[in-house]
Amino acid sequence: MKSSRPKVLHALAGKPLLQHVVDTGRGLEPAQTLVVVGHGADAVREAMQGQDLQFVEQREQLGTGHALQQCLDSLDGDNDVLVLAGDVPLIRAETLQKLRAEAGDAVVAVLSFIADDPQGYGRVLRDAGGEVTAIVEQKDTDDESARVGECNSGILLIRGDRLRELLAVLDNRNAQREYYLTDIVGHAVGAGDRVAAIVCEQAGEVSGVNDQRQLAAVEALYRARQANLLMSRGTKLYDPARIDIRGEVEVGSDVEIDVNCVFEGAVSLGDGVRIGANCVIRDTRIAAGSEIKPMCSIEDADIGEGVSIGPFARIRPGTVLGDGARIGNFVETKQANIGPGSKVNHLSYIGDTEMGAGVNIGAGTITCNYDGANKLKTIIEDGVFIGSDTQLVAPVRVAKNATVGAGSTITKDVPGDKLTISRARQVTIEAWSKPRKKG
Repeated sequence: MKSSRPKVLHALAGKPLLQHVVDTGRGLEPAQTLVVVGHGADAVREAMQGQDLQFVEQREQLGTGHALQQCLDSLDGDNDVLVLAGDVPLIRAETLQKLRAEAGDAVVAVLSFIADDPQGYGRVLRDAGGEVTAIVEQKDTDDESARVGECNSGILLIRGDRLRELLAVLDNRNAQREYYLTDIVGHAVGAGDRVAAIVCEQAGEVSGVNDQRQLAAVEALYRARQANLLMSRGTKLYDPARIDIRGEVEVGSDVEIDVNCVFEGAVSLGDGVRIGANCVIRDTRIAAGSEIKPMCSIEDADIGEGVSIGPFARIRPGTVLGDGARIGNFVETKQANIGPGSKVNHLSYIGDTEMGAGVNIGAGTITCNYDGANKLKTIIEDGVFIGSDTQLVAPVRVAKNATVGAGSTITKDVPGDKLTISRARQVTIEAWSKPRKKG
C-alpha cells in the first residue's frame, strides 16, 4: 500500500476494510469473532475496539495455517470455524450463508471463483468426478495445474470437531516455506473426508486489496453495488457511476439523485426528494418533496417536507428545517431551528437560533452568537421580517411580527408589530475632496 497505515485499516466507502468484513461476519450471528493481528497490531486493536472482538496476535508471519493455529487456545468448544480475509471487504452475508448451506457433510468447504486471469491465485483441483482433491498455491503449480481457472478465494468453512487434527499435520515444505491453511484440503482428502468447493457467482465479491489500484477497483465495485441497490428501489440516478454511498441510505419512491453526490452515515430520503449535483449529505433525514439544489453540504440535520435548500448552502449539525422552509445560496446554518415557511434566501449565517414560522431573513443577515467563550441564543418569533445586512447580537429576542430595518445592528430585544431601526445618521460632507497622490 506504500503507507504507514496497516492495510486492513485503509478505508473503503468511509470505513476500514476490516470493518466491512467484521460487519458481514456478524450478520451470521457467530458465537465468537476472532481477529488475527500481526503488522500494525496495536493500530488495528485501537481502531476496532469496543466491538466485542477477540484479538489473537501472530507474532511471526509464517503463513495462513500458522495464523489459524494461533487461534486454537481462544476457540470455544468444537464450533465450526469460518475463515475470512481482512482485505476482502465485498463478501456478502448471502454468499457465506450459501457456502454454509451447500457444504453439507464436507469437513472443509472452500469458496472458489472462476478467474479470467488466475495468475497469483491458488488453484482448486478436482478429480474426474468433480470432487475436490487439493488446492495448489501459485508458486507450487506445475504446467497442468497452472491452467486451471477455478481459484481459491481464501474463505473456508472448517468443521470444528476436525479443526485441531487438520491444523496439527500442516508443514512448510513448499516454495514459500509457509504453513498454508489450504493444505488442510489435501490432508482431509487423504483421510477419506469430503471437501466441497462452492463457486462464488460474482467474482468481484472475493476481490482482495494489496495496493492502491486494487483498492480503487474494489471501491468502484462497491459504488456499483450500492447504485444498483438504490435503482432496484426505484431511485433515479442520473449517472450510476457517479455516486458515493459511505453508509446507509434509505429511500422512498420517486427519489432523484444527480451526479457526484456523496452520502455518509445514515441518510433518509423521503418520497419525491430531489438531490442536485455535487452535494455531500451526512447523517440527515430529508422528508418528502424536498429539493436540495447543487453544491450543498448537509450534516446531522432534520429537514421537513417541501423544503428547498441551495444552491451553495451549508447546513451544519443541529439544524432543523420546518415544512416549506427555504434556504438559499451561500447560507450557513448551525444549531438552528427554522420554522415552517420561513426563508433565509441569500448570504446569511443563522446559528444557535430558534426561528418561528413565516419569518423572512434578508440578504447578509448574521446572528452574532459567539462572544469568544459562550454560544448565545437568538430567538425570532413568527412573522418577523429582518431587513438585509442586519446583525442580531445574541442573546436577543425579536418578537412576533416585528420588522427590523435594513443595515441594523440589534443588541436589545425587539418589540412585536413595530419597526425597529438601528443605524448611524446619514451625513454628506459638502466641503470634502477626494485625496490625490502626491507628486
